[in-house]
Parts: sequence; structure tokens; C-alpha cells
Amino acid sequence: MSLDGIVVKAITHELKSTLVDGKIDKVYQPEKDEILLSIRSKGANHKLVVSASSNNPRAYLTQFKKSNPVSPPMFCMLLRKYLQGGKILDITQPSLERIIKFDIKTMDELGNESIKQLIIEIMGRHSNIILIDKESKKIIDSVKRIGFETSSIRQILPGLIYEYPPSQNKINPLEINKEKFFETLETAKNDILVYKFIYTYFTGLSPLIGKEICYKSHISNDTVINELTFDKKNALYESFYNIMSAVLENNFNPLIINDDKSKEVVAFSSISLEQYHHLQDTYYSSISEVLELFYSSRDNSDRIKQKSIDLRKFVSTKLERDQKKLSKQEKELLDAEKREIFKIYGDLIKANIYRIDRSDKIELENFYSPTLEKITIKLDTKLTPSQNAQKYYKKYSKLKNASIIVSKELIKTKLEIEYFENIIVSISNCTTSSDLDEIRDELITEGYLKRNKKNKGKKKVKLSSPRHFISSDGYDIYVGKNNNQNDYLTLKFAKKNDIWLHSKNIPGSHVIIKVSKNEVPDTTIKEAALLSAYYSKASMSSNVPIDYTERKNVHKPNGAKPGMV
Repeated sequence: MSLDGIVVKAITHELKSTLVDGKIDKVYQPEKDEILLSIRSKGANHKLVVSASSNNPRAYLTQFKKSNPVSPPMFCMLLRKYLQGGKILDITQPSLERIIKFDIKTMDELGNESIKQLIIEIMGRHSNIILIDKESKKIIDSVKRIGFETSSIRQILPGLIYEYPPSQNKINPLEINKEKFFETLETAKNDILVYKFIYTYFTGLSPLIGKEICYKSHISNDTVINELTFDKKNALYESFYNIMSAVLENNFNPLIINDDKSKEVVAFSSISLEQYHHLQDTYYSSISEVLELFYSSRDNSDRIKQKSIDLRKFVSTKLERDQKKLSKQEKELLDAEKREIFKIYGDLIKANIYRIDRSDKIELENFYSPTLEKITIKLDTKLTPSQNAQKYYKKYSKLKNASIIVSKELIKTKLEIEYFENIIVSISNCTTSSDLDEIRDELITEGYLKRNKKNKGKKKVKLSSPRHFISSDGYDIYVGKNNNQNDYLTLKFAKKNDIWLHSKNIPGSHVIIKVSKNEVPDTTIKEAALLSAYYSKASMSSNVPIDYTERKNVHKPNGAKPGMV
């Protein structure tokens, strides 16, 4: 799936009909590569999101609200200076490129009018948001500055003249006739697949559109150019022409195709897709609505994943070290459990001291054994028999003390491993940046992370709300997102007769069923158990054991870490 030139044309058409003559009221930059414009147009307020995200570049009208950084980034301040209060004169798309240009009339401090262009380049990892002066074509600034060290072909830096990205010698499909189409077919590589020919030789077309044109022409996706008959070439052009004519006339039908079983999005487009006739299609009146449905959760998920990389790496490193430490402690404990033999060696040497000479070993009867079998004991020839006995007693005493110390440390290590495994699950369950901030703040409080110097003196992160579900029987079910929320739900929020659930011996969220006067039905308990399994480390397992009991039976041990009960 991709946001191709045809989808961009649909967006441009929608934005032009909605925003032209509108006034830019506010400019925000919620992400380092994303801008949100609040625009008053035709008696209504609109929010336009434009993103240069490498994974999800896009532009559309949104209803989604996003928190903004306390201090606006430099590019945001620059856009506020030049664009806030400006009037949108025009919105255009050059050729069928994945580029949208906003012409904005602005006024400087001296009252002089000028026209600025905000250019959105939607090109994967090369995506960018660029502000230029329309008259001089000079770049004022961009959300991503591209210097020589990044690209020797095209630089995007303040003061440089703006130029379009390299065209790759592709043809504008909206300006082609039948003769030119056939000529292009003749010059194409004979072994190129027909659907690939469509998006390789023409601007703004994606593999999805290439396959759609082939499907409407009754040409299979594994057909190559030199296999096309004259009739097939004619059919291919007819399908190509019909789609391009609809696009040229802005005749769009925004839709999303979903898989019938998984309900996952298979494709989206601004034109009808006959190739997916066997799947569920849903049409929308607005291409912005389609893009928001597709991108909002996906982009949020990608950003949370990206923002959590450092935190996850830190916790994973700590967990790995603790696991190695546990393995070493278990070995030390195992060695310490063999200490009794050294006491026996000392006792046997002491009992037979008169028989021992300065040899390096001696064979003695083990009077602790019912069969009195003989055992060989190594001796240090530099030591007297009495000193050899004391040496074994000291070794026994040392291992005995070590056993006590290691046993205590081993318990601490196991608890810390359990804690970090819970943190990993909490990170996986994060849905917002504030969820990550809560986990980071918890690790700071527990002494695992140091507070950033810039954030010193700031108040603790405010605890967000746990997840809330309602069972099919109408009972409220709450699920903790992280350790602090788990503690809050179990120890403060839940009443004694509420039902508490947790994956058995598996890191996961605390789940609470709020109990009314009636007894909780089995269906509600099963639904809460499903949530407990889903929000645990074993979420992908086919069977997950779940503990459940009344809240009054759950206690927090003294000195236990957050989330541990």
C-alpha cells in the first residue's frame, strides 16, 4: 500500500475545495517531522496535518488531537512567523507527483505583502516539508535539512534555490495519448512485467494501480510486455485511459479494502479497485477520512515503537545482565551445596592424624558411611596434617557463609528479573508517549535511570488512566498499563470484594472486575481472563493460565517493587 500520485491528487482536490481563501490561525509541531495547521475557512475550523515521517508521510484533514511539546521547535516558530495569519491562495500538485504546494499570502512586520509556498514532498524516507519564497524560489527552511553529506544530488538548505526532486524521466500519465502510450510500450524492456511497466514509466502510479489497470484489461500480473498481443495492448490502453480520465476530472471514490477474516486493511485508494471484488470494501465521502483511518493508529504505533527503542534497550540490557547473574549465582549455590564433603575431609584427617605423613594424598575409611567405603583425600605436602584439616574446615565454613549470602542475593535477582520482564510487557502495551514517560519516571524513582538535567526539578509524570472495558454482562473491567497503574488498581482503586486477575507466573497487567451486589457471571470472568492473557508476556500463546481471586486475598510484600504482589 502506498500514498501514490492519484491519492495525492484526490487530497489536493479536497484540500483546495475546503481550504482555499482560508486563514491560518495556529501552527503546531507535535512531532519533529509533523506539522499541524489550524485553518479557518468557509465559516468552519479545520485541522490539516502534514507529515514528513519516513514510514508514514502524508497530508490530510484530521479530527485527531495530539499533545504538543512545551517548547515549540525552531521550524514551528519559523512557520508561525511567516504563515500565521496568512491566507491560502491556492493548493496545487505539479504533474501527478507526490507533491502538494500551498500558496499563502502573508504580511511582514512592515505591512509588506508576499507569497510564501509551503511544499509537502511525500516520498518515503526522502519526504520533507519545505517553506520557500514564491518570487525568488529561495528556501527559507525545511523540517529536514539535507546537506551534501546526506545527498550530493539535491540539497535542501536555507538560502538555496528550490528545485523539484529528480523526475527519473517518467511520463505524466494525465497528458499521454494512445500513440505515445504505444510508443512507450515499444521502447520498454521486453521482459518487464506489464503491471510493473505501468508504474516504472509513468509518474505518480503505484504497483496497486498497475495491477488494477491489468486486471481491468484481463491481463494477469505475471504477463511480460513481449507476450502482449495487439488486442491486449489496446485493452491495456483503454483501461489506462479510463482510469486517467477519471483522475483528470477529479472523479474520486475513496475506499478501504479489508480482509474478511482478519479485518486488516489490504489496500486503500481514491478510485474503485475491481481486483479486490472478493473482499470487503468500504467507500467514504472524504479521502482525508480514509487516510486518517489508515494512518492514525499505524503512525502512532510506529512512533511509540521508535520512541521506546532506547528504553527497551536499557531494560533488555539490565534483564540480560540479571539473567547471567542468576545463572552464576545458581552455580555458586550448587557448588556451596557440596560443602559437607569438606567437613568430612577435615573430620577424617583429624581422626587419623597419627597415620598421616607428608604425602600428597591419603586413602581413609569414611566412618560417616554405613558401608565404610574408602575415599581419597588430597593433601598439601607443605602443610601439617592438622593444617590440612583446618584448610578443609575453612573451605566448608566459607561455602556455608556463601550459601547464605548467595541464597539472599539470588532471591533479589529473581525479583529484579520479574520486575524488568513486567517493564518489557508495559513498554509493549504503551499506546501514547505519556505511557512511556510514566515507565521512564518509574525507572528514575527506582534508581535505575538518572533524571535528565533539563528535567530536574520538574514534577512527577501524572498517572494516566488504566484501560477500561465493559463486559457483555455490563461489568466494568480495568486493566493496568504499567506497574504504577497496577499498584493503583489493586491497592487503591479496587474494593475487597472486587475480582483480581493476573497471568499465572507470567509478567502482565493487573485486571480488576468491579463487583456490584450480584455475583460475577462466568462470562465476565472469562472475558476479563482474556484481557489478562492479551496484556501479558504470553499474549501470543494458545493457552495462558490465569489466577483470579477476590482483591482481599492480594497483598504487597514489604519493600516490593512497583507492580509486585
